Amino acid sequence: MKAAEYLEKIEIEGITEPCILNYFTTLNAGEFIATAALFAEDGIMRPPFESDIVGPDAIVSYLQQEAQGVKAYPSQGIIENLENHQIQVQVTGKAQTYWCGVNAMWLFILNEQRQIVYTRIKLLASPQELLALRPENRD
Repeated sequence: MKAAEYLEKIEIEGITEPCILNYFTTLNAGEFIATAALFAEDGIMRPPFESDIVGPDAIVSYLQQEAQGVKAYPSQGIIENLENHQIQVQVTGKAQTYWCGVNAMWLFILNEQRQIVYTRIKLLASPQELLALRPENRD
């Protein structure tokens, strides 16, 4: 799937993989159905402070509830080949939400079809900073 023409294009130093560029482009545009469509049927998203979210439908629901207004500012990344024709992509940058802005790292594993099978989003801050950033009204 290609990001729509009207979406702001993301550029990441060291990364040309369309799936990864589309992930950030669609996420920043709030196009969460398109973001979730980049995941494999059993793809996993692991956001900060959360358990694994499995499958595109669950990922759309999560993003619609938790990612409104989130902006990712990826700056650079590295790609490495794994076994079974998978690739691992690590991207660093900043994440901005309505309640904080913090350095972040995204780790992606893509399958042979270049679908996301796993992503983990880590906030790069001290434990004290992370505790101070966590929203108060979490279930």
